[in-house]
Amino acid sequence: MSNIIKLLPDNIANQIAAGEVIQRPASVVKELLENAIDAGSENIKLIIKDSGKTLIQVIDDGAGMTESDARLCFERHATSKISTAEDLFHIDTKGFRGEALASIAAIAHVELVTRQHNADLATRILLAGSKIDKTEVVQSQPGTSISVKNLFFNIPARRKFLKSDPVELKHIVEEFLRLVLIHTDIHFVFHHNGNDLYYLPKSNQKQRIINIFGKNYQDKLLTVKEETDFINVSGFILKSEAAKRTAGEQYLFVNHRYVKSNYLNHAIRSSFEGLLQKDQFPGYFINIDIDPSLIDINVSPTKTEIKFEDERLAYNYLKVATKHALGVYILSPTIDFDTNVNITESVGNGSSYNFGESRVVNGGSSPRRDNYPSKSQSDAQKLEQENLKSWQQIYQGLDTRSNEITTIASQISEEKDLGNEASNIISKEPFQLHNKYILVGIKSGMMIIDQQNAHERILYEENLKLIKSKPHPTQKELFPAVLELDSHKSSLLQVLIPFTSRIGFDIGEFGNNTFIIHGVPVGLPSSVNSLQLLKEIIESYDENLELQLGVEENLARSYAQNAAVKRGTPLTPDEMKSIVDKLFGCEVPFVSPSGKKCFIDMGIQDINARFK
Repeated sequence: MSNIIKLLPDNIANQIAAGEVIQRPASVVKELLENAIDAGSENIKLIIKDSGKTLIQVIDDGAGMTESDARLCFERHATSKISTAEDLFHIDTKGFRGEALASIAAIAHVELVTRQHNADLATRILLAGSKIDKTEVVQSQPGTSISVKNLFFNIPARRKFLKSDPVELKHIVEEFLRLVLIHTDIHFVFHHNGNDLYYLPKSNQKQRIINIFGKNYQDKLLTVKEETDFINVSGFILKSEAAKRTAGEQYLFVNHRYVKSNYLNHAIRSSFEGLLQKDQFPGYFINIDIDPSLIDINVSPTKTEIKFEDERLAYNYLKVATKHALGVYILSPTIDFDTNVNITESVGNGSSYNFGESRVVNGGSSPRRDNYPSKSQSDAQKLEQENLKSWQQIYQGLDTRSNEITTIASQISEEKDLGNEASNIISKEPFQLHNKYILVGIKSGMMIIDQQNAHERILYEENLKLIKSKPHPTQKELFPAVLELDSHKSSLLQVLIPFTSRIGFDIGEFGNNTFIIHGVPVGLPSSVNSLQLLKEIIESYDENLELQLGVEENLARSYAQNAAVKRGTPLTPDEMKSIVDKLFGCEVPFVSPSGKKCFIDMGIQDINARFK
């Protein structure tokens, strides 16, 4: 009987390994940027074409490599970061596995040009599918330039499963931000298809956040800073009023490495207890410094998972630190002395402009505790109770509930004729229950309509028709509003402007990621903040990109999700009637655009049975 086990050829083994490390263009960006950071670079440039499908290039001024190192770096498990097994427990670099470059070279065309600072000439290497095609000596600046072209050229099935350019670019931007937000001592530049997306000079962390997300963040950031024998926590959280409906600006770092941890995320979220609604997410940019021997990051190839020697203690310290920052802000707003007098924001052409003098803001640095406990979980809990007694009292009474309904205004008919739902409605006056549901009597019994889901369905179908056919009229603003976005959101809005104009928005570009809102849709309630609505629409549109809906359906859905009347909003009888009438005029009245039920009905027999 012949043997059935055999060794895989190197090219197949490399492609399998590449599948674990390189999942999409964003994975390449992450690995190359991390290598540039580990090389001690002070300036890093990222150049992307076609969302990374055609070209990903990273240029740095780091240490560079010798010719021998340049050839060896593409071998599997070749690394300069560790040399013994013990080094795995004291890792202070981004990479250490020695798999990234080998994996990239296995599924792309790669060009490497590298020169050490004390060398006169650089080394240039060309590879395709792990094979070195050419090696030569060339002229180049000190540092390293690595270009990755035609990703997955030899794995067409894998390339076919890549998402659209906007989706892939979104993932690249996210990986980019996870690095630049914590490495503020490095000057980063990001080009995409010849356009500058980000120009981020060296700065402190607060300036870096403002340069990325806009100057409106200057008044939203609260300083988090706690130093202990076990763990140091530093960074910023966003005020509760800046919370969003999507988990957007949530960046948690451990030893300057971005990590994903639902457990630690819960610690931060729980510190906002009583300040946020269930569907709101707090924003934060927090770094945890801890002895590398007390954590394990060698959990997955992406190195975003982490294990703590004492995870519960880390949870408690993080919760105390964020709670304390909130308490300082709520009880005693202070002047923020950390903001420079002149804060510059990056602009597309690489230049910068001033926002003027710094202002007094709510927030600021929290006072340091000199006598912080060391490694006891009970001590951390005790400290939390002692230091936060006063500010926790402010939450009393915030969690209010709607008054119980004492009477039902609609009369229930005992007729059993079903027919269609719209013609079945017999109640003259709809009734609102808990400011969430609309109750109407029908011939077969009673119908309960979810006002938010129903209104989302109505707005979705109305705006989808407007986008595809005739435009909605616009109401000009007496005082045009100014909308400032980060580079990524700005590029999204530029794509959306032709479509938003058809649903009634008049938006003009002002340059430097700034837009002027000249008009809003006719009929938009005066209570709705048009600027906030547009921001939420763009946020939702960005989140929905993964669904591959297309621009028109995505925009209609995003508008509906954010412009619909929310649960908890009291409605007049006319408003309730309008929702009921329009809902059953929809093509699909049964579910909202996100698939949630718009209404349920209860038959008269079921109602009668409950009274027996």
